[in-house]
Amino acid sequence: MSIRRSFASLALLAFCLAAPPVFAGTYDLVIDRTTVAIDGQTRRVFSINGEIAGPTLRWTEGEDVTVNVTNRLKEDTSIHWHGILVPYQMDGVPMVSFRGIRPGETFTYRFKVRQAGTYWYHSHSGGQEQEGMYAPIVIAPAKGERERAVRDYVVMLSDHHPMSPGSILRKLKQEPGYFNDRRRTLPGLMRDLAAAKTTEEKQAVISSRLMWGEMRMDPTDLADVTGYTFLVNGRGPTDNWTGLFKPGEKVRLRFINGSAMTLFDTRIPGLRMKVVQADGQDVKPIEVDEFRIGVGETYDVIVEPKEDRAYTIEAQSIDRRGFARGTLAPREGMSGPAPVPRPPALLGEADMGHGGMPGMDHSKMDHAKMGHAASASSDLSGLVHVPPVDAPAGSKVLSYTDLRRVDRSYRLRPPDRTIDIRLTGNMEKFFWSFDDKKFSEDPVMNFTQGETVRLVFRNETMMNHAIHLHGLWMDLENGAGEDRPRKHVVIVPPGRTVSVTVRMTEAGRWPFHCHFLYHMMTGMFREFVVTPSAVP
Repeated sequence: MSIRRSFASLALLAFCLAAPPVFAGTYDLVIDRTTVAIDGQTRRVFSINGEIAGPTLRWTEGEDVTVNVTNRLKEDTSIHWHGILVPYQMDGVPMVSFRGIRPGETFTYRFKVRQAGTYWYHSHSGGQEQEGMYAPIVIAPAKGERERAVRDYVVMLSDHHPMSPGSILRKLKQEPGYFNDRRRTLPGLMRDLAAAKTTEEKQAVISSRLMWGEMRMDPTDLADVTGYTFLVNGRGPTDNWTGLFKPGEKVRLRFINGSAMTLFDTRIPGLRMKVVQADGQDVKPIEVDEFRIGVGETYDVIVEPKEDRAYTIEAQSIDRRGFARGTLAPREGMSGPAPVPRPPALLGEADMGHGGMPGMDHSKMDHAKMGHAASASSDLSGLVHVPPVDAPAGSKVLSYTDLRRVDRSYRLRPPDRTIDIRLTGNMEKFFWSFDDKKFSEDPVMNFTQGETVRLVFRNETMMNHAIHLHGLWMDLENGAGEDRPRKHVVIVPPGRTVSVTVRMTEAGRWPFHCHFLYHMMTGMFREFVVTPSAVP
């Protein structure tokens, strides 16, 4: 009770002492159920102002924002401002920063915009995010864009499922491999043995099968959930969302991954992409052919199509079961070639953190036991954001090590302390956790305002995790020294270690979680409680 009151008092004091606003904007959002057409099929979705994705909010750095959110659903809802620095009471997470928005109520968010870039907003209530409650935010810099373009488009990627989130979660709890229809079979084993040329290769095939069999896992299980339709700005692959250009123009594309469970490998065949921003922060431009974008991440790229033809924007899901698709074209009605799904990759022993996995309790299939050898490792493998292994030969794929900050207005401070956070879970029971404990078992981590903390994420599971921190920036330790970039989401690949430093600048109660919806819902969630410091 005392900590909540102290935060509220500080917030009120800050509001009273604040300088008069330079300018202000008021925005009205209505949350409701809406019927939409996706790839010719009628879908019932949660909508914002009748749209999926919802309306793009366009703000300007320094603006005082008022957003009125009206709930017309029969259940509670909420809006979280993903990546936006706000007072914690405005963060929009039920049971953490406020009680939620009850049916028939209107809740008013008020805060000053203290940043620029590409962000997004979404529900933080139940599974509403998967069912359509997400939308872009574009914040114009007060001094104008560093990288200018003639055209500027949002490309919001998402996934839509015919099953409700509750039904999906029940299926996963009953049978974790329910959605994996690519399990290895006896005919597949016989085919692999026939293809093996030596006795050693045949023994390796058998050993691999025995290992995965003991774990009751499958190396084809790259995603927990399948059956999604992948969308660009709320439109399916055959709906052909189109952004227009004139040959020779610079076009800015603001990619946002607003999906529930999908990592996308994204490219535009025939065009190189100049990455100029990551998670809303300007970075030193780097030209790439492809990038992987995790749930919650954003990347801004600039392209310069020279030819008078259509180019396909393709974002293939990591398990290659489908793709989101859009078009850049000089005229309406054009479309580029349809993407050809690549063969899915297989998980290997490296994705488990080490080779033989000694001491693992195969019968319980507990992911927490899979990475102990990796946890003790001091190598820098986790610094490299693992690119798609099947990118076309000679392609430049964006790595986290490529990212360099542009903003030098803040100082990167050495950490006052280091905290190891193990990413754990149990696939057989389908729950995910930090340090073997679900949110219900260990809900809070305590910090003091002003301290700098190194967080070392050690992924002891066979799944990727997109780790998101509300209200605070994570400075990614990617080997770039003083140039290391700032992010609000980092992907931690299977069996890898990634570290960040966080300056605890904002007092409040800040959610910290995996942004994969069903990982968060089953326990991979904490509250960072940052207590105001007595030292000015």
